[in-house]
Amino acid sequence: VRFAPSPTGALHIGGVRTALYNYLFAKQHNGDMILRIEDTDSQRFVPGAEAYIIEALEWLGIKFDEGVGYGGNHAPYRQSERKDIYRKYVEQLLSDGKAYIAFDTPEELEAKRKEIPNFQYDASTRMQMRNSLTLPKEEIDRLIAEGKQYVVRFKVEPGEDVHVNDLIRGEVIINSSILDDKVLYKSADNLPTYHLANIVDDHLMEITHVVRGNEYLSSAPKYNRIYEAFGWDIPVYVHCPLITDETHQKLSKRCGHSSYEDLLDQGFVSEAIINYVALLGWSPSDNREIFTLDELVHVFDYHHINKSPAVFDIAKLRWMNGEYIKKMDADEFYERALPYMKEVLKKDYNFKKIAGMVQTRIETFPDIPALIDFFEEVPEYDSAMYCHKKMKTNEETSLTVLKEVLPVLEEQEDYTNDPLFETLSAFVKEHGYKNGYVMWPLRTAVSGKQMTPAGATEIMEIIGKDETIKRVKAAIEKLSK
Repeated sequence: VRFAPSPTGALHIGGVRTALYNYLFAKQHNGDMILRIEDTDSQRFVPGAEAYIIEALEWLGIKFDEGVGYGGNHAPYRQSERKDIYRKYVEQLLSDGKAYIAFDTPEELEAKRKEIPNFQYDASTRMQMRNSLTLPKEEIDRLIAEGKQYVVRFKVEPGEDVHVNDLIRGEVIINSSILDDKVLYKSADNLPTYHLANIVDDHLMEITHVVRGNEYLSSAPKYNRIYEAFGWDIPVYVHCPLITDETHQKLSKRCGHSSYEDLLDQGFVSEAIINYVALLGWSPSDNREIFTLDELVHVFDYHHINKSPAVFDIAKLRWMNGEYIKKMDADEFYERALPYMKEVLKKDYNFKKIAGMVQTRIETFPDIPALIDFFEEVPEYDSAMYCHKKMKTNEETSLTVLKEVLPVLEEQEDYTNDPLFETLSAFVKEHGYKNGYVMWPLRTAVSGKQMTPAGATEIMEIIGKDETIKRVKAAIEKLSK
């Protein structure tokens, strides 16, 4: 199998899935996976994109057996470095009468589109155009000698059924009369188009199975005609379903999470991305959802790939990412969380302890700042937050409790969690209060938030005695107004 991205930008989620399914398919069948770079479209080439794609795939854990950066017996693996190879096969098709040279300018093609509704360059129109089928040989030779730009088009014979066999969709039959004469080569840059380079490379690199997105299914009949023109075996196709957004539109760059780069920026971990992407169009025989890459190699079965589009649910991915974060080694989590903590915490805190507080409470790393910003400064909050039905507290009872507990907090010297909790537990018992009756207003006073990653005494340990006293006094003043 092969994964053959174009270096035109970020790695789309559809590309990640294609690479993953090829990897799983190859590993299951003791096959080889090739990384090929399809860079024949020089106008869309983005500098650095190739290196980024390779780095992204390695970070995701997808390894190749040969290809760009890996070497192998079928080099070179960049299509831009295989010009001479393609030219040989272009000449073969021309010599065999399976292709022809066309000199039509963009202006002439546009004029023809205006003249003929739904115009396409095919058996019904090719004899009206300027090409080697309609021009004398002398004129063809003259135009080429003058350096006139031309393309080579594949000659599709009409009225024939083209059979496409797909492991997911079964047999698809399309009549060749609806196919256009695809451009295979352009003299302007001396490069083939995708349609020729893709087929020649797959044949020469001994690709037996082509696993790719459903958007290529409509092109398969054209590919088959070219394979047949050369007398080559057609690979087995596996066309994976379309990936849509939550509105069931094709997943586009505008949605904000269509690429691997988007997901990295949003704080997702590679294991969760791989796990979730595997389930975009495939499902295991049971209801299990969490898999490592090695486990996917064992359980993946192309028979369970769906035909219908797969919906990219960002909420589901966030949940899955949270599950992976919870299981992450504490030291690794701390290292990855530290930059996010330092976004909002500028003082000298026990960052490791704060990391321990938030690890099980976030779904992505960028969730961290909003969860801990109160350590730096209590936000503006409504005094109604002191009202809690279950704790049986309100503004009046909270004011009484805070006034009573303030001297106890001022006398306390050890502000580590356990001694603080023991002191407050003794205070609760002495006054005959329920635990939450005291801890709720105290936590509200020191955090200014309804939801925090830790209890009152853990927060107090982080901010220290002076800041605790300051915040409790500010709360008393707020509730006294």
